[in-house]
Amino acid sequence: MAQVHGTCDPAFASVREMLQQNISSDKEVGASICVTVKGKTVVDIWGGYADIARSKPWTENTIVSVWSTTKTIMNLAMLLLIDRGVLDPDAPVAKYWPEFGINGKESVLVRHFMSHTAGLPSFDPPIDEATLLNVPKATENLAQQKPWWTPGTAHGYHLTSQGHLIGELVHRVTGKTLGEFVHDELAVPRNADFHLPVAEEEWDRIAEMVPSETAEFPELDPNSIMYRALTGSVVGPNVSKEPAFRRCGLGSIGGFTNARAVNKILSIITHNGTVDGQRFLSSETIAKIFEVQGSGPDLVIGLDIEWGLGFGISMASEDWMPSGKLAFWGGWGGSFALMDLDNQVTFTYVMNKMGANVLGNERTGDYVRAAYTALQGYNA
Repeated sequence: MAQVHGTCDPAFASVREMLQQNISSDKEVGASICVTVKGKTVVDIWGGYADIARSKPWTENTIVSVWSTTKTIMNLAMLLLIDRGVLDPDAPVAKYWPEFGINGKESVLVRHFMSHTAGLPSFDPPIDEATLLNVPKATENLAQQKPWWTPGTAHGYHLTSQGHLIGELVHRVTGKTLGEFVHDELAVPRNADFHLPVAEEEWDRIAEMVPSETAEFPELDPNSIMYRALTGSVVGPNVSKEPAFRRCGLGSIGGFTNARAVNKILSIITHNGTVDGQRFLSSETIAKIFEVQGSGPDLVIGLDIEWGLGFGISMASEDWMPSGKLAFWGGWGGSFALMDLDNQVTFTYVMNKMGANVLGNERTGDYVRAAYTALQGYNA
């Protein structure tokens, strides 16, 4: 039987026991969980298997596709550029990317890209997987589109398109690809095992995704924003095996990493911009995360969510979500990152057995609850 490895403060033993139980009962195939409290790592555990055949152990250095959890790192990179004055969140995107400012997109602001309010949640007409992963080509498609709603007036989750849009904006102002900027400014300074794209020499460390049963969507009006967005660019979970996906460096879905690395990077937010003595962001820039950009039911994924600048900041529909000053988001299948500034807690979870929920999987909330129950009896 696969055992859970790593370190765990005795106060958080329930988190370790839950991961072990889920692996033993086959609810989980392989996963890693990391929890830090006030700068101290209280949980850094991993276990299970990195393949469907359950022949390859999930090790300390296993990495996995984290899908949209990549967006948390991408939007943190945007905050770095805002903090440095390279980008103004209230400036038109066309100031930095002139060719974008056509067909009704003249009023799209930088913050609209970060908060899913730009009106470009997907591709119209729809594109195939090969075009999606041809990032320059797909980005050009978006640059030619009209917004699906008046920018800034509604929010609809930009499933994959946020990566094309922000990636091009970062390239325009830095001269680097998004992946290069993240590597130089976040991954290396935080000594974090985060890859966007993932180099071929790392591929043998990548865990194989275990697809879930496909989520059942209600019958949708083909003219609705939800239907058009969900069908505008379709990828399957097995795309994570494909060389084109691993090499695309798409900031919305293309990251490969583990829970420890995501925790190291996102702790910058939890600690108000300065972590382990290194200042990455001012407290004023951190505060911008919590300025509400959109709220209510999302036009694409239907969740009743409050978007801040780059992150979810409130989602009342999930009873496992703690209260307080939170920044969070997750990835397809269940990976999840939560930054709790009130309690100085960073919680991260990645896995290869995918669930069918929109945010989190059948286990994500249980791990969060267990960590927060343990927190009540923990003295940092």
